[in-house]
Amino acid sequence: MISTSAAADTFDVISPATGQVVGTHPRGSADDVDDAVRRAREVAGWWAALGFEARARRLDAWRGVIARRAPELAELTHIEMGKPQADAMLEIAMALEHLAWAAKNAARVLGRRTVRPSLLTVNQAAGIEYLPLGVVGVIGPWNYPIFTPLGSLSFALAAGNTVVYKPSEYTPGVGVWLAQTLSEVVPEHPVLQVVTGDGSTGAALCRSGVDKIGFTGSTATGKQVMIACAATLTPVLMECGGKDALIVDADGDLDAAADAAVWGGFSNAGQTCLGVERVYVHEEVFDRFVDRVVTLAGTIRAGTGGNAQIGPVTMPTHIDVIRRHIDDAIGRGGRAVLGGPDAIEGNVVQPTILVDVPEDSAAVTEETFGPTLTVARVRDMDEAVERANATRYGLGLSIFSRRHGDEIATRIRTGAVSVNSYVMYAAVPSLPLGGVGDSGFGRVHGADGLREFTFPRAMTRQRFPSILPLTTFRRTPRIDALVRILVRLLHGRH
Repeated sequence: MISTSAAADTFDVISPATGQVVGTHPRGSADDVDDAVRRAREVAGWWAALGFEARARRLDAWRGVIARRAPELAELTHIEMGKPQADAMLEIAMALEHLAWAAKNAARVLGRRTVRPSLLTVNQAAGIEYLPLGVVGVIGPWNYPIFTPLGSLSFALAAGNTVVYKPSEYTPGVGVWLAQTLSEVVPEHPVLQVVTGDGSTGAALCRSGVDKIGFTGSTATGKQVMIACAATLTPVLMECGGKDALIVDADGDLDAAADAAVWGGFSNAGQTCLGVERVYVHEEVFDRFVDRVVTLAGTIRAGTGGNAQIGPVTMPTHIDVIRRHIDDAIGRGGRAVLGGPDAIEGNVVQPTILVDVPEDSAAVTEETFGPTLTVARVRDMDEAVERANATRYGLGLSIFSRRHGDEIATRIRTGAVSVNSYVMYAAVPSLPLGGVGDSGFGRVHGADGLREFTFPRAMTRQRFPSILPLTTFRRTPRIDALVRILVRLLHGRH
């Protein structure tokens, strides 16, 4: 269901490929947001009361609708943000895996279970369950407008919450499509509502009194979301930016590492928070690795046509960021072994590979979010680890080493690591996904992702009166003496 503005204030969606208007949507006001949250609050009890099994059947049916109409959704994604349709289909496939996992596993992860009491509380039956928060607000991104928001939408819904979703103003049609297709299998009530709009609409959602905000976007915007939510103590889930590294050891598979670097750095026009932006290569294999990366990347072309492997940059203003990073790197002694300043034409950027770039340059320290890579030579893995950790971000990491991958991984401060592959942790539905530092906090996917949209409730039930009644003013000196003896016996020997 989409909320419409009575004032009919609208905005246009411009295709980055053609420059043409491809959609017009309401610019949701604070009143529109509040109305959506009110409706969500009214039906939250109904959705929660359905129970895990009934919700799973509805979410599975939604998954079937999305799968059957996937070409339609892929085309809409291509039109709105420029991604090639084949890549949009890949995004859909991954999103459906996580949707299926959430529906299947919510009862197991969140349902009531017993826990063992301690010796002093042996007369109590103890248990824990995870209950839905109520109404969850989700603010989604434009770079992966299906996979990323569904990591919050589907898990929040599976946990028993209703959701108000504010999609990016660059891809609002995808958000509307998702809500409309869910309403086909949940026609009774609007358990997922979409309010389209810009940053002001997102700010209104933060102030609307929802029970949690799930945010995905830049670190700078995430900080503003936290400030807005702080006024009402609204908890937040932050999926923010990254500056992920790929490390290649001397014994790494160079062909596999080069393939991962090219896909990780250039797919989706580099507009991936988990994308590879920095590569650190052992000096023994540096030249051979660079040759492989340049050769492979040289076959990849960006464009707006149907044959392009990389689409245009979605946000026109971001071209200036990419240009600044390339110019700064070259101006400070770096070399473009592929691409460079001339790689930018309009909002299309060809793959660019930079070497000999100072570690304090913008191309190394700031999130570029474009199809560029910096590749640096390191003397050993100690230096690679030091450089990889020298960032405020901590989202993901890729390591290529036949013998030392796990050992290197333990020394890197990131939320996820792939050894001898790229970003596969995001494809495994049972694994949590999220970062540390400026990359945010909280987790989507897996059991952690389900619990993110609940609160734990502890329960005890007295089975029989305690032989040591402790929490009463009827406690006797004899019981106090027994407690002192028990404390010594249970804990004094340690």
